[in-house]
Amino acid sequence: MVGVVRLSILGSGSRGNCTVISTTRTTVVVDAGFSRREIRRRMAAAGVDGPVHAILLSHEHHDHIQGLRLLAADFAVPVYANRGTRQALGPMAERIARWEAFRSDAPFTIGDIEVNPVPVPHDAAEPVAFTFRAEGVKLGIITDLGHLTPAVRRAMQGCDGLMAEANHDLEMLKTGPYDWALKQRVLSSVGHLSNDGLAEYLTGEFDGRAACLVLAHLSRQNNLPALAQLAAERALAYRGYRPRLCVAPQDAPLAPLFF
Repeated sequence: MVGVVRLSILGSGSRGNCTVISTTRTTVVVDAGFSRREIRRRMAAAGVDGPVHAILLSHEHHDHIQGLRLLAADFAVPVYANRGTRQALGPMAERIARWEAFRSDAPFTIGDIEVNPVPVPHDAAEPVAFTFRAEGVKLGIITDLGHLTPAVRRAMQGCDGLMAEANHDLEMLKTGPYDWALKQRVLSSVGHLSNDGLAEYLTGEFDGRAACLVLAHLSRQNNLPALAQLAAERALAYRGYRPRLCVAPQDAPLAPLFF
């Protein structure tokens, strides 16, 4: 039986991020980090059809907002953002017709989807990750963070599907092409989570509930899908867990996941 909650990851990485959460009644686009045309193309390729009801923003970095203004106008839907993110958009915010504000520490609903934002440590104005509840299913999108805070770790518990950052391999980053300042930014507590950082969570507090674990926001320069997957597989094997393990690509949608 096909589940009634659908997770469509249209792309994840430093060149663009966009994910769609759908139920039988509600469709929410999470971030708009590709052009409007590219998001439309990827939605069609992933089989996402029907009306979109909202666009939800995690933070203001370019790889999450590139197509925001035109996509919001195209779909004629509100953009949901917290105060810090909206202010950080500057003049772009004034060109978006409809806004809905949320607090970073309080749940809210869009249609039949309950959205739970959780503050994350990242070098943006007021960045958040999200968990979603609908039809008895809990999904998590936990990316763009330098480390897993206690609040984030609590939010990740009980997820039926989890999209989690595995941005870089530490050795590849240290010996790679980035200049020293950028390496320090990525490695900082407000940078990006490494393969080892996620593996530490998987060998410790991960509760094993998730039927599917998606490794996301991989760096093209400082990681390889095989390395991220191996680190996660070893951590999961240590605990005896065997969820479906996927790597979210940058250049094409991941096959839709149903829950």
